[in-house]
Amino acid sequence: MKEKEPIISVCNLTKKFGNFTAVDNITFEVGKGEIFGFLGANGAGKTTAIRMLCGLSFPTSGSGTVAGYDIMSQAEEIKRHIGYMSQKFSLYQDLTVWENLKLFSTIYGMTDREIKIKADMVFTTLGMADMRNALVKEIPLGWKQKLAFAAATMHSPDVVFLDEPTGGVDPATRRRFWEMIYQASSQGMTIFVTTHYLDEAEYCHRVSIMVDGHIRALDSPAMLKKQYHAATMDEVFRIIAQGAQRTD
Repeated sequence: MKEKEPIISVCNLTKKFGNFTAVDNITFEVGKGEIFGFLGANGAGKTTAIRMLCGLSFPTSGSGTVAGYDIMSQAEEIKRHIGYMSQKFSLYQDLTVWENLKLFSTIYGMTDREIKIKADMVFTTLGMADMRNALVKEIPLGWKQKLAFAAATMHSPDVVFLDEPTGGVDPATRRRFWEMIYQASSQGMTIFVTTHYLDEAEYCHRVSIMVDGHIRALDSPAMLKKQYHAATMDEVFRIIAQGAQRTD
């Protein structure tokens, strides 16, 4: 893959809670438009690291920038230039599809005119025009997933953080969701994704694997499989994480 301009840069990032070091001196960069897989078992430190990158938690030491803004001193600017989607999709079940899009777009600072134009594009692109006034709780899970991604990216963020975005959906729906990820990446959006589905790691441009607060491996899926003499990313992960001390 062609070298890309870093949109995320982290150097010696550390987060401690008392005597416990959740994230221990990690360093990495993510390029503009890159699909970056952030893997690790439960307790590895992924969530803590993501919270620092999203401007929700301050590091104990180290430094980092997201979309050109400092994670220590410019947290509010970072929040305006990123999107976030969790496994639970972060949608309001008792609001309509349109109302959810409008709500999240307003939170991200879009004007009414911008929201209308972008929402019309979303409805057309996703084929959801007939669902515009449907309550979110009444639409299928796969459509909720698409809607959540649209809500997180309506404001065209530089980076979108996807935290277990395909949890609980069937393989076919997961594949269609990854088509949306590739489309966003091709338009220059950086995708920072965590997943427990190791086959999805194959879809990433590069993958990091955290173990006990440290990044133990970082490279393209092809290079990681070659380095660890493995046929799949699942094998790579098992080899790297087998000595993990944290289990929850």
